[in-house]
Amino acid sequence: MDVAVSGSSGLIGSALCRYLEERGDRTIRIVRRAPQPGEDAIEWHPDRDELDAGAFEGVDAVVNLAGASIGAKRWNTEEKRRLIDSRVRSTTLLSRALAHAANPPATFVSGSAVGYYGDRGNEELPESSGPGTNFLAELAAAWEAATEQAERAGRRVVHLRTGIVLDRAASALSRMLLPFRLGLGGRLGSGRQFWSWISLTDEVRAIAWALDHDLTGPLNLVGPKPVTNAEFSRALGRALHRPALVPAPKPALRLLLGGELADNLLFTSLRVVPTALLASGFAFEHETVEAALAAALSRPA
Repeated sequence: MDVAVSGSSGLIGSALCRYLEERGDRTIRIVRRAPQPGEDAIEWHPDRDELDAGAFEGVDAVVNLAGASIGAKRWNTEEKRRLIDSRVRSTTLLSRALAHAANPPATFVSGSAVGYYGDRGNEELPESSGPGTNFLAELAAAWEAATEQAERAGRRVVHLRTGIVLDRAASALSRMLLPFRLGLGGRLGSGRQFWSWISLTDEVRAIAWALDHDLTGPLNLVGPKPVTNAEFSRALGRALHRPALVPAPKPALRLLLGGELADNLLFTSLRVVPTALLASGFAFEHETVEAALAAALSRPA
């Protein structure tokens, strides 16, 4: 299979390209520069809406993982616009190209996030659950809607609603490691908010599964056993052989990160379940957060 990948230099994209190549697929990186001689790459410039639809001739599938880091900066109007543009504008550009290519890829697997569901407390959230109302929910909904042209043109479209990806190089886990190693880790706020996680290994395997199987629409890329933040904190403490007894007060984190960013990233409760993946026959390599953390921490830094 020939697969074009945007966001191929990121954590998930680079791991996906390695996985696909190791199993015998050809990957074509979608990059923001002129390809080097002999390089399998397609040039694009989403900020200028530039992409040659003809570049996808003969490609079997496109995986779209482009998007700026959600928590890299405090949120303001400019930063939120950057987050929207990095996802919606790039996805719209790819969708239009797939709709108009003469011999287009049949499959478009495009990024999204469990933030789609908003803050839902203890409610279990399969793919049939409706959208939430906070910023990340609105962002994910717009991100998914940006595939409309490809869908109307008859492409098979899958929306990857990804949870917290566990890898020592992933921003979410990497930021937690130092305080936990110092014995200063613990729950965030009340700790009752659900966190839906997935190991990097299963994230990549699930994306490949979506390429290989006749799935359409939203696909929750999360492990089968979501946990509360307090449970996650205890599991991380055990994995590092450190206590996890120092809670981080919600007001302090809201002050440090900005209220809206902290509420959306740290205190939103998302009990998301991988209903469609399991129904399709997918088997997780890491079914528990303990197994996923062990795998993440065993990888080289």
